[in-house]
Amino acid sequence: MRIIDLSIPIDDCAPEPFAVRIARIGHAEGAGRVGEKFPGERKIGPDTFPGGMFLSHETVEASVHCGTHMDAPWHFGPQSEGLPAKKIADVPLEWCYGNGFVIDATALPPGGEITPEDVRRGLGKIDYQPQPGDIALIRTGADRYFGGKEYFLQFAGLSVEAVEYLFGLRIRTIGTDAPGLDRPFMNMVADYQRTADGSKLWPVHLLGRKKEYCHIERLANLGALPTHGFKFACFPVKIKDAGAAWARAVAIIED
Repeated sequence: MRIIDLSIPIDDCAPEPFAVRIARIGHAEGAGRVGEKFPGERKIGPDTFPGGMFLSHETVEASVHCGTHMDAPWHFGPQSEGLPAKKIADVPLEWCYGNGFVIDATALPPGGEITPEDVRRGLGKIDYQPQPGDIALIRTGADRYFGGKEYFLQFAGLSVEAVEYLFGLRIRTIGTDAPGLDRPFMNMVADYQRTADGSKLWPVHLLGRKKEYCHIERLANLGALPTHGFKFACFPVKIKDAGAAWARAVAIIED
């Protein structure tokens, strides 16, 4: 059995729409600070611990939409399919694990749309018929730009029609190695500025108000996978009253 990591990190050095801050306390500093938390007649300090070192500690201040993460229906709106939308802690774990398949969209131009025909053609190339409950992974190649500003520009996004086509195959969870399932932010905003048409803005996300499903965004390393015949797992951190959460995504391949 092989387990392939499909995740990018939460990185405080990478450009982000919402800044990431990680405060790090090293082992030596931790040995000096622990006494502040536990005062008493007998002081705890560096001399208390072997080598003068205690435990490291990190405090992360970050959006739930950085790093590899899953978007729950609540992220898209308060209701989905006419019912209260599921928050991330409510997403069934069965939606986070299943047979995966990869659609290669790397040949499409940055800022373009992935159409239903692109999905059909991609399935034909890999000679695979998705089954209900499968997890669709869209490979755009954007992950190779992670850490730079081009990461948010160099990918094609799914069209509403392409997502609806996947719905027709009874797919409920869709992942991408791009920052989002929609087209790049700047392309959508430019279309809105040109047309004053609000439907140009995050249409695939807003489709989640009509049909209940989940996104997995900011995957990586999809090119290392077979096109199908593997298990995909992406269990989100259980955060109360949140619309998304960080997750460690992996592919499991039985040799």
